[in-house]
Amino acid sequence: MRVPPRWVRRLVLAPAVVVAAIAVTALLPLWLVVAVAVSLLLETRLRTPRLLWMGNLYLLWDAAALIGLFALWVASGFGLRIHSPTFRRAQYRFVARMLEFLFWNGRWVLRLDIDVRVPAGFHDDDGPRVIASRHAGPGDSFILVHAVFDWFERSPRIVLKDTMQWDPAIDVVLNRLPNRFLAPEPAPDAHRPVDHLLLDRIRDLATDMGPRDALVIFPEGGNFTERRRTRAIERLRAAGLHAAADRAARLQNVMAPRPGGFFAALDAAPDADVYFVAHTGLERIRTITDVWRELPTDKTIVMRFWRVPRNEIPTAREERFDWLLQEWEDIDDWIGQHRRQDRDTPGSTRFPPRSEGPAGIR
Repeated sequence: MRVPPRWVRRLVLAPAVVVAAIAVTALLPLWLVVAVAVSLLLETRLRTPRLLWMGNLYLLWDAAALIGLFALWVASGFGLRIHSPTFRRAQYRFVARMLEFLFWNGRWVLRLDIDVRVPAGFHDDDGPRVIASRHAGPGDSFILVHAVFDWFERSPRIVLKDTMQWDPAIDVVLNRLPNRFLAPEPAPDAHRPVDHLLLDRIRDLATDMGPRDALVIFPEGGNFTERRRTRAIERLRAAGLHAAADRAARLQNVMAPRPGGFFAALDAAPDADVYFVAHTGLERIRTITDVWRELPTDKTIVMRFWRVPRNEIPTAREERFDWLLQEWEDIDDWIGQHRRQDRDTPGSTRFPPRSEGPAGIR
């Protein structure tokens, strides 16, 4: 889906969201009465009012974020100092608070619990980090960025698809802060060279990370689906990487990672340790239909972080790819173990995240 030009996003989409939020919110009491009545007659889990409430909440949240960001733009001298350190910090704080509000309401309406597990000493250093996560759906992106902001007190730099710019608030704030929107590209194979321009943009994003920065990247390149998983295996075979393709075929819960962008970030941030993220609980929630089917979710989302010190990461490309694939195999095993357990009952949410010790997921 092609992203419209910047002027369309700013002068058409953004005002339309604000107007729609006002109109929908004004009629919300009436729609809630109708939704509750329909829900009581047709289903017993109050899916209709829950979905209506979350949809209106997100629309109102988007509009409020746009108004707040516009106020910051005016305060910066109508954009003259919007990229200065002072206003960058102000926008980071604003985004963190907005995510906190959205996250709290989402947990309440959807009946979610979050169990976050991190290695010992996770908060002990101020160094930059590269955080690589599996990708199961749009929900995990919001939760992960919220975790980086709120729980781990880092300023995230995110590599994400350019189609996210259809959301006006995300479009405005992430284009002001150090992030990169990338158009989805086919992974390189034996007949298609690597897109060096995309890799250069990721290197540029990772190059000047400060002590409390964290680059967030999803090496799979998209949400997990069986079709994408199969295509990832086929690309490895087309590139002549038959042993890697055989290993990728054994992955059941994740897709084979695309190493180019991740390795570009590592090369550009030689002092950054790597943190991998495994999580489970959102695999079945990718579309509006999935949300409807699962509401209320009554789920415990388990997120586990583990650290790989920089001196333990191979430098040769072949060895590094083997290492990355091994980490993804560990993520796949961990997800499989948690799926076999009955994790879909509400549990206690741990804030702040509790330490699990230094052993990682193995």
